[in-house]
Amino acid sequence: MAQLIVRNLDEDLVEALKARAAAHGRSAEAEHRAILYEALHGPAAGKSLWDWLAAMPDPGDDETLARQRDLPRDVEL
Repeated sequence: MAQLIVRNLDEDLVEALKARAAAHGRSAEAEHRAILYEALHGPAAGKSLWDWLAAMPDPGDDETLARQRDLPRDVEL
């Protein structure tokens, strides 16, 4: 098997990797392999920004999203 050495990582990134590994019950090295595998072979692999945007549901138009100000409000002042 090949080896991969990653140099000059920020300490907070290394700590986050260790915390994530502990949460998944595996070593930091195993977690690193899992992250790389998921990034390169998982469902998100190979998707472009356009693919991500096209998969998002349509939130509606400006009229749909506009705040309705004429609704009755139960507010005591």
